[in-house]
Amino acid sequence: MIVIQESLCKGCGLCVKNCPTGAIGLQDKIARLGSACSSCGVCMRVCPVNAILRDEVLSDGAVVCRACPVQCAIQAGFEGACRRYTNNSGTLVRNRALVKANDQAGSLYPEVPDRPLITAVGAGTEYPCCKPAPHIVAANVQDIEVVTVVTEAPLSYSGIKVKIDANAHIGAEGAKVLRDGAVIGMVDTEEYGAKMLSIGGATILSGKQGFMAARTIVGLANGEKVILQVEKGSKLEIAVGQPPVIDGVTEKKMRVGCGSATVGMFATQLSKVVDEAIVLDHHVIGLLSEHRAGEEVGMNYSGVIPNGRKSTRGRYFGEQGHGWGGTSITTPLEAVKSVDMTLVKPGMKILVTETTGQKAGLIEVQSGGTLAEIAITAEIQAVVDLIADNCEDARVSAIYVGGTGGSARAGVTTYPIKLSQAVHAGEVKLTIGGAPTYVLPGGGINFMVDVEKVVPKAFSWVATPATVAPVEYTMTRNTFEKIGGHTQHIKAVTDLKQAGQL
Repeated sequence: MIVIQESLCKGCGLCVKNCPTGAIGLQDKIARLGSACSSCGVCMRVCPVNAILRDEVLSDGAVVCRACPVQCAIQAGFEGACRRYTNNSGTLVRNRALVKANDQAGSLYPEVPDRPLITAVGAGTEYPCCKPAPHIVAANVQDIEVVTVVTEAPLSYSGIKVKIDANAHIGAEGAKVLRDGAVIGMVDTEEYGAKMLSIGGATILSGKQGFMAARTIVGLANGEKVILQVEKGSKLEIAVGQPPVIDGVTEKKMRVGCGSATVGMFATQLSKVVDEAIVLDHHVIGLLSEHRAGEEVGMNYSGVIPNGRKSTRGRYFGEQGHGWGGTSITTPLEAVKSVDMTLVKPGMKILVTETTGQKAGLIEVQSGGTLAEIAITAEIQAVVDLIADNCEDARVSAIYVGGTGGSARAGVTTYPIKLSQAVHAGEVKLTIGGAPTYVLPGGGINFMVDVEKVVPKAFSWVATPATVAPVEYTMTRNTFEKIGGHTQHIKAVTDLKQAGQL
């Protein structure tokens, strides 16, 4: 349960603002705890004077939730911090019934094929916007007349999101990304097991470095190798579909999970070969014996304290750096902050490894509490290899992002907003170089597409600067007429074939 040390409380109210269950209030400028408290520990983390503590004592009627590492102690009649579960007379009940089907997903217009009749690759571009698209073609698909409108559209509102599978630290989030000294993007927020770059966008494309940004977007989208430099960070050699090279080192594996997840997946195997295991990861470091997974396989807390900032039971936040697992730790011995010799016994063996299993070391506790690195045995190495074998190969992938407005709509219809509305309704399917897209909700036609699914070498750029993407809109003829399409310019696909254009 949570305990507030009133003598230390300054009445700042941060715990009140951050409490997910609204269980804390201020009275006489002192934080007071209410019965809705689930002991989630958020208040402890935000308290600037360490006036809040948590012990392992459960209040009467509370039930510990095992749905996540926080392990809320939920009071009878109340919800946990995530607001998903309620303690109903000693039983935790999910607050929402199981949903059988999603009526919002799926094809609302199955008569519209997923693939365009032709792609826009090689179609050319009509300029200015008032002209119809270069090709508007029709054909019967399952007895329904279908129309595809194609153009290679210059898109100033465009960019590319690059996913780099790597544990290596490449630079701070928000750091500038440069090519040949020109700023072309930034390091984006990290995704699971991967570093992310955001390159391009309207502001950069219209700025002084726009030409370099356009070249980079198109080069990456077309599968070319590009060399980039992160400000105060790493040199990157990347090509879509290939392993990334970071500061001259080729990344081989993508992590199997964070340190906590790795412990959870392999607790059974680890517990059979070592007394303790520390899995290093710049996000979450896992400590086997303290982790819930360690308890599940019959382990008691060992007394080892890893080098990290504690998050929840058996989970510690790592510090980013160029060491093991993307942390600042460079040797196995540095992974251990201290040991509690009232629990630890001489001879205890502690495995230190990464979430990729590419580096590993074994530590033995000596008499007096000192630590020494010793050789890894074959059976321990086999478990490390098991972790590595469950990691995917590291590679670079990319999503081209753009917004189709202006000529990319006017070439289809005299009433552009109707095209936007039809795309969002699913009546019109937008593809890029024949590849399916995800259209972002809200206004406009903002889309994302996996460049590896697009026709090869389909992207180009113009010196406005802007990138040029092959855009296809496919719909029934009835829809094309309804949105005010340029019906007088429809040609049969067979006519293009006879003219030698296909």
